[in-house]
Amino acid sequence: MRYGHSGSDIEGRFNWKLIRVIWPYLLEYRTRVGLALACLVLSKAASVSGPFLLKHLVDNLTPETGAKALLVVPLALVLAYGFARFSMILLGEIRDTVFGRVTERAMRRIGLQVFEHIHNLDLDYHLNRRTGALARDIERGTNGISFLMRFFVFNIAPTLIEISLVIGLLLFNYGPAFAAITLSSVVLYIAFSMITTDWRTRFVREANQADNQASTRAIDSLLNYETVKYFTNERFEASRYDQSLAEWETARRKNRLSLLSLNTGQALIITLAMTAMMWLAAIRVTEETMTLGDFVLINAFMMQLFVPLNFLGFVYREIKGSMANIENMFALMDLKPKIYEQANAPDLVLDRGQISFESVSFHYRRDRQIVDCISFTVEAGQKVAIVGASGAGKSSLVKLLFRFYDPQSGRICIDGQNISSVNPDSLRRVIGVVPQDTVLFNDSIFENIRYGNPDASDNQVMEAIRLAHLQHFVDQLPEGADTLVGERGLKLSGGEKQRVAIARTILKRPAILVFDEATSSLDSRSERSILAAINAISQGHTSLVIAHRLSTIIDADNILVLDQGRIIEQGNHQQLLETQGRYAELWSAQLRHSD
Repeated sequence: MRYGHSGSDIEGRFNWKLIRVIWPYLLEYRTRVGLALACLVLSKAASVSGPFLLKHLVDNLTPETGAKALLVVPLALVLAYGFARFSMILLGEIRDTVFGRVTERAMRRIGLQVFEHIHNLDLDYHLNRRTGALARDIERGTNGISFLMRFFVFNIAPTLIEISLVIGLLLFNYGPAFAAITLSSVVLYIAFSMITTDWRTRFVREANQADNQASTRAIDSLLNYETVKYFTNERFEASRYDQSLAEWETARRKNRLSLLSLNTGQALIITLAMTAMMWLAAIRVTEETMTLGDFVLINAFMMQLFVPLNFLGFVYREIKGSMANIENMFALMDLKPKIYEQANAPDLVLDRGQISFESVSFHYRRDRQIVDCISFTVEAGQKVAIVGASGAGKSSLVKLLFRFYDPQSGRICIDGQNISSVNPDSLRRVIGVVPQDTVLFNDSIFENIRYGNPDASDNQVMEAIRLAHLQHFVDQLPEGADTLVGERGLKLSGGEKQRVAIARTILKRPAILVFDEATSSLDSRSERSILAAINAISQGHTSLVIAHRLSTIIDADNILVLDQGRIIEQGNHQQLLETQGRYAELWSAQLRHSD
């Protein structure tokens, strides 16, 4: 299901694409919807009958009524009136309870759909997103759709039906004057509410935008707590957050003042209409063309009419507000990933695990080439290392292989299959990546490792901990492997986080292993032990290693030296030293540094 939006849809007219969002859920639970509608009809019938019972009750409370009738008839009418009022309330509660399942299921599925859609968007989107604003947009969007579902079905149409019934009854029983006053006041009320609410919508949008900005500022600051402390910028962060809150306060004040204008205008229209109706009814009573009960009936009808009408104004305001709330979610659902996935693409069939880059070129921006016509092959079971200065394009090759991005030209194949033509999930299942910057979930060490294979047994997780040389560290912790790592793994050191990432990849047991400077945060002793584990699990597997420390890749079958996106040298460690080229310079520089 696709969503869409446009500014004109939101501001000027109803966005009918909402019906495409809501309709499937109404069809799925049509029995519940039908039962709820039945309760609605009965509730409205009880509501309309109330004023008539009240009329007869007043007319029977006259001195001319006999003693017996004075006791029996009004009592029966009082009980009937009470039953009608109670039935109206009870049926409304039953309606809401029955229909609640429909809205809750819609919120659940739409929330899940948005969540899945966000995960399907490409890496570029996630590098530029604002997490706080995104979370607010999703929350407000799903709540807005739930509101629209409930009030489209149970408030707008029923209120219009009730208005039509009241006007018809007044016209039939009391003549065109009463019906004309009622109709004109209703039309004026609805027109005023719609025009004023359309004007107010921009203040709702401004408030939402300011709220998103404040939320994003707070979350960014809290996620970077240590950086804030390093530079003693608590006051600076508080000042920026307060500035965002001040913008939110201003937007909310405008929203509140505009609401005052709307409510005042609505109250004036209601007051004028009821005054005119009561004045006309009072004249008819004095002329004895109407009874006192008729006067009470008209008064009850007007009060009963303007309660749902006032609520209709509230519903329209909330609908416009909800439309403003969900427009960002609509825009989000309209985003399409830049990584094109072919319909019914076949799964990758892994045979040997050979990787080949064939004349691959890639750039993030047109004015800066990152990878420039690179070609190389990693034979099945080989260990190939890629070295070079920062910005040479090493990590970009990993992102291309994992298909976070597609190259602008050339192709990447695994066992002869173009990775852009296969199911991305099947591709990523066979590749295990240990990134340079490891980010962990706010969960235990054990569960962070099990994330590599959620179906793994406890024994398999503990084996991965042992192979990643985490056992000694885990044994020293009071809570062992159940120790929480904190948000983004902040409670662990860089080396500890990388070992957790290595254990997670070990547990995945992929056919192709990629290490993106995986030992860069480890001391020499830990590095040696981790390299031993990596070498052990890499036996018989195709391995691609992005390396900063050349000492970690001296056993590689082939080493590629990158410079400005091009391969300038390749060969094994000994061959590259003998050529006395760029690799030999890097090696000599690192030897001097280690001394």
